[in-house]
Amino acid sequence: MGADATKPKMKIEGLVREHKLAPHQMTERLTPEPDLFVLAHLGIPEIDIAAWQLVVDGLVDNPLTLDFDSLTKRPRKVVETIHQCAGSPMNPTVPTRQIANVEWAGASLRDLLEEAGIDEGASHVWAYGSDHGNFAGDDQDHYLKDLPVSRLAEGDVLIAYELNGEPLSKKHGFPARLVIPGYFGTNCVKWLSRLHIADRRASSTFTTRFYNDPQPDSDETTPVWEILPESVIVAPAPESRLDTSETEIWGWAWSAHEVATVEVSTNDGQSWQHAILEPRRQRAWQKFACSWTPQDSGGYRLMSRATDTQGRRQPLDGARNAVHAVAVEVGD
Repeated sequence: MGADATKPKMKIEGLVREHKLAPHQMTERLTPEPDLFVLAHLGIPEIDIAAWQLVVDGLVDNPLTLDFDSLTKRPRKVVETIHQCAGSPMNPTVPTRQIANVEWAGASLRDLLEEAGIDEGASHVWAYGSDHGNFAGDDQDHYLKDLPVSRLAEGDVLIAYELNGEPLSKKHGFPARLVIPGYFGTNCVKWLSRLHIADRRASSTFTTRFYNDPQPDSDETTPVWEILPESVIVAPAPESRLDTSETEIWGWAWSAHEVATVEVSTNDGQSWQHAILEPRRQRAWQKFACSWTPQDSGGYRLMSRATDTQGRRQPLDGARNAVHAVAVEVGD
């Protein structure tokens, strides 16, 4: 890839991956920024905020160019939502449990594109990051992802410039990033530089070669957009030693849609009981809990599985949202 004077320098080149909290460490409802996982496929660019611009073009009546000041002067919207890594695109069926619950603040993308005037033939928004480099042997001028125009209808898709009430840090997309609540983090393009409105999906390594799940008994694939129903047990922690008194099993459940039920098993999935589940606020994760009184000493394997309002349930294995299990020991 040749040099381009318009591209920002890369502060860090190449894949950046920081896995932070294990499920039993996710004790806080709102995940502190230092505990938020980081995944940057191409590295982390060095952005000059004074020179930063966001271009809106393509199938629009009024193309726009915003600087940071004009972005932050727009009505500020806050969304509490889950934020989840889809896992390695090389191993899409392996759960990584990289999940957080945070508050993003920024400008409404729907309002911005209404101002630009979307053409009736438009179907997708292409989102370009300022990061560039090589991933899996392919040179990339930008990190490029897309989302359907129809997703904008709910009004909660943001061009975010704050995380948990503070300006975005460099590794989380400073000065502005796309946030699509309920979509996997791979779609929430960091260091956002351009929004192109188109009549088809984008063609990039990250929309064609990676992040497309094959469908059973078909040549078709499904974009890795919506987060799937999932749950994790926070307590008891793995390898805990318990006595035979009553114990609370609790954790978090989430999905792109509200979670309807969470079931817990204390016998490695042989039987299940319904947990108490709190209602969802905005797109945040939901706490579940149930009581368990072990009858005998020995080893136990605790499991949880979530089902959302669309009827989708966590599979036992073979998927990025496979059931989470915790091994504990009961007895002296």
